Amino acid sequence: MNSAARPIILFDGVCNFCNGAINFLIRQDRTGQLLFAPLQSSTGQALLQQHGLPTEQFGSFVLIKSGKVYQKSSAALQLVPHLPWYWQWAKLGALLPVRWRDGLYHFIARNRYRWFGKQTVCMVPTKEVRARFLS
Repeated sequence: MNSAARPIILFDGVCNFCNGAINFLIRQDRTGQLLFAPLQSSTGQALLQQHGLPTEQFGSFVLIKSGKVYQKSSAALQLVPHLPWYWQWAKLGALLPVRWRDGLYHFIARNRYRWFGKQTVCMVPTKEVRARFLS
């Protein structure tokens, strides 16, 4: 599969919660279709600029899928089809109003460093998954 056609997830590389979410996605995405890059990396910064997004505010992860950009709860819902069958119930989240979904997203995003902590540097992927990281 061509990397340009694969979904790319840009995430806060110093956030422990975000790194945990990325590790979860790596484990669940057994076909290896998802690609990753920290928002702080040169690749992440270039992709943010390319899509006209802020390069210094990391309140949301970004999903670039089929040339479209998704953020917050909409990005999370776009990832569900890439998960195994037993996670497909999460599609029901689309039934909630975007305002509610994004409200919950903002609440978690605002508190993620306090609740889960943060690193001083971006995560370094293991040798086994390094090929799925763009930077």
